[in-house]
Amino acid sequence: MAEQVISQTKLFVSGLPRKMRWKHLREEFEKFWEVVFARVVLDNETGRSRGFGFVEFANAEDAAKAQAEMNEKEIWERQVRVDFAKENPERMQQRAENSEEAE
Repeated sequence: MAEQVISQTKLFVSGLPRKMRWKHLREEFEKFWEVVFARVVLDNETGRSRGFGFVEFANAEDAAKAQAEMNEKEIWERQVRVDFAKENPERMQQRAENSEEAE
């Protein structure tokens, strides 16, 4: 298994309400910062939220501010935990190459 690294721009958000979807998660975080990606992880069988997701920011400074300000805050009456996401370096490299090709 590849070694994981801590992302500078992507956050892992846990404790999400079961009815929350990606657009709601994005709205909660983009009130203050430029969000480039948001995803709520869904259960494959039920289609319900698994209670966690990811939010990626345009830059590391915004991600750091979001982590500090949103960690242990309430979203939809549930306290969420916000940490920097751990990522596979090979996947990060692949994404970077794909985005360069798209330009």
